[in-house]
Amino acid sequence: MSNHRTLQGKSVLITGGGSGIGLGTAELLIADGAHVTICGRTLEKLETAAAQIEKSAANGGTISFLAADVTVEADVERAVAAATRDEGLDGLFACAGGSLAMGPMLDQDLEGWRATLELNVLGSFLCVKHGGRVMAANGGGSIVLMSSGAGHFPHRFLSAYGISKAAIDQLASYAAEELGDRGIRVNSVQPGIIDDELMSFITAGGALLNDYLEQMPLSRVGKVDDVARAVRFLLSDESEWITGEHLGVDGGHQTRRGANYGLLFG
Repeated sequence: MSNHRTLQGKSVLITGGGSGIGLGTAELLIADGAHVTICGRTLEKLETAAAQIEKSAANGGTISFLAADVTVEADVERAVAAATRDEGLDGLFACAGGSLAMGPMLDQDLEGWRATLELNVLGSFLCVKHGGRVMAANGGGSIVLMSSGAGHFPHRFLSAYGISKAAIDQLASYAAEELGDRGIRVNSVQPGIIDDELMSFITAGGALLNDYLEQMPLSRVGKVDDVARAVRFLLSDESEWITGEHLGVDGGHQTRRGANYGLLFG
């Protein structure tokens, strides 16, 4: 039987770990005694994050970091190698992502669309590829991919982001089916509106925030820890018979309709 709510001694890589949900998850895992490696594109942000995380270290947990771009295969391979310890790589949270295109589909810039797909879909695929290789060679592990409620149902004028997140859910399903016999579990989380720096332009208030809240049975903005705790569960042995799932962490938003980003455009 596994220890309750612990990843003590496990090695975990978190991409996009310098802020937001990635940083919050790293803090939880470190407090559980995990050996966490965070990566992202901005070294200064990672240095600041690591200093913050060290304050919550417990039970032998450690933090390390390196700069890496998840759209560059060599960077992902290097990050996986840095996170791998003698016992292998136990967990990987592919949190890096974002949107570089927003607005009416008929007016979209191709480069923004392409960049959004590369960041979210290709970045997640490369994490599965290289993290999965190490896990397969060392008895298995758990991979969690960062999707979104926007990938589950349409959010008006958020097409590039939502479609890329839907692809991440399918990536989790395909990888779960293909890698299960190697001892590798793959799941995704689908957060709703979260009060972090990425979404601060919405959570500060206004018509779009009101629209979100009206469409949530649990009508409040999500906290970073709401998602981080779900990720911790999926990375831990407590979820050892769960794979191929897409877990909504959104206050019940998925029971209603997607947010209307057209409200940002007047």
